[in-house]
Amino acid sequence: MKISVVLCTYSMDRYEEFQEAAESILNQTYGDIELVVVVDGTEEVYERVETDYGTNPNTTIHCNDQNRGLSYSRNTGAELADGDVVAFMDDDAVATPDWAEQIIDAYERYDALAVGGRMVPDWLSAKPEYLPEEFYFLIGVTYKGFRETEGYVRNTFSSNLSFDREVFLKLGGFRTEMGKRGENDLQGGETELCARLERETGERVVYVPSATVEHKIYDYRTDRQWLLERAFWQGYSKRRMAEIDSEATSTERRFLRQLLTDFIPRRFTEVVTSPSVAKLDKFVMLLAFTLSIGFGYLYAMVPETN
Repeated sequence: MKISVVLCTYSMDRYEEFQEAAESILNQTYGDIELVVVVDGTEEVYERVETDYGTNPNTTIHCNDQNRGLSYSRNTGAELADGDVVAFMDDDAVATPDWAEQIIDAYERYDALAVGGRMVPDWLSAKPEYLPEEFYFLIGVTYKGFRETEGYVRNTFSSNLSFDREVFLKLGGFRTEMGKRGENDLQGGETELCARLERETGERVVYVPSATVEHKIYDYRTDRQWLLERAFWQGYSKRRMAEIDSEATSTERRFLRQLLTDFIPRRFTEVVTSPSVAKLDKFVMLLAFTLSIGFGYLYAMVPETN
């Protein structure tokens, strides 16, 4: 079973990180693998990728005619791929050496249509003590409250997510109005796609925590203001997603209940029984992120005026 890994990039500012991501794919323990690079409309980056990887027989390279966004680029990469499985990873992430092997093993054991793995943080600066593990999804890594063992989930992060390629193409891929494009930060494209997968095939994503990808956490991603804005757009995106498919946000509703009935009370108890500045700070930020997501959700409900 061949796996094609789609890696999208667009900026010379992150070219070194892209190279690290590409090398982690090309040096997997699993042999039958293809790297599909989609450059999102930046000719300089495309020429550099061609120079560095153009002669590699296991690599396919494409450049969009203009900047078209991450979802469009991923769909293009899936169309160009020739693997049985198409996987997606970000250009600021690094796959562990046996990642593809773990993914393919799950397809064979479960006869799966989609498989995803665990995201772990690669802190490039000091780990922020005020960031609650319950909100690690704001920085794109697996969070407290997500499933811990192997089994079925609605979706994993799109930087560690794969599909049977024929099924992915039949579903139409990611919605191009979702996903990163310029200043647009409408999130949750993988959530909507995986909800559509379940609705149309009856199958869910198999989560394999042993299939691990490290996500680089830059300094700006640990800034409180950035995280609060990120939380706001998470809430906004969830409301937009609910308008498309009301069942697509069922996991978020379960997480909210867990947050209100378990995580927040537990954090509060910790502050009261063994108080410290660090615990209080983390509890306050837990509340702040929850409120910010709520504000984003409510803001998305306000009718647009011309």
